[in-house]
Amino acid sequence: MSDFANKSVVVTGGAKGIGSGIVKAFAMAGARVACVDTDEVAGQQISGEAEGYSGDIRFYKVDVSEGAECASLCKSVISDFGSIDVLCNNVGIQPTSSYVAAHELPDEMWDQIIDVNLKSHFLMSKYSLPHMIKAKSGVIINTASVQGLQSAAGVSAYAASKGGILSLTRQLALEYAKYGIRVLAVNPGTIDTPLVEEARIHTGQTKEELNQEAVKSHPVGRIGLPSDIAAAVLFLAGEQASFMTGSYINVDGGLMAKGAWA
Repeated sequence: MSDFANKSVVVTGGAKGIGSGIVKAFAMAGARVACVDTDEVAGQQISGEAEGYSGDIRFYKVDVSEGAECASLCKSVISDFGSIDVLCNNVGIQPTSSYVAAHELPDEMWDQIIDVNLKSHFLMSKYSLPHMIKAKSGVIINTASVQGLQSAAGVSAYAASKGGILSLTRQLALEYAKYGIRVLAVNPGTIDTPLVEEARIHTGQTKEELNQEAVKSHPVGRIGLPSDIAAAVLFLAGEQASFMTGSYINVDGGLMAKGAWA
């Protein structure tokens, strides 16, 4: 039997990048997976790939920065799957137009990044937790970033959102441990995703230059893959990590062990 057979998993930002890696990994492990995203084309494509997996993938087009949509989504998942056993708050944005000094960042850009990257984590947790409390079990895994631990110039909103995720992870872990609910986070380093590709194009780097930079900055000598993050998420969601809550794992190729990059 697969590790997550008969388990229901919700993954926000699940249609592309790190999210798609998490969705596929849980489906291959036997879970019923709700792939949540605003990109309907990519979402339908990934749900169509479930045929060869032992689990199932169902796409839900939802803007998780809106409370009413999160509430409706959780009701739909309960109706369709019967439970929410694992919530992966993975959605995140970092528009290239936000790569400016803090005093030059438009208010509306700050709000957009905070709403998608941080508020959505709160909202999805808020509307999933009553179902987990009723079941007396559940796992919430938040995708933060090494940028939440140590930052760089030009990413004020993104860094603040990721630091907020780590703080929210600790707070929720303390508040809901008594209900058998664990809350954890992963901090990816540089991962080969559409978001990183957009940043590469914005800075004028070639793919070869990006790969060379990743080799230089990450002690393991390569850029990360969505499957690297997915492997850590499945570990945290499983019974092997049952004594873990309120903490995070850096999946960063050794980046944080170096101490600094800025």
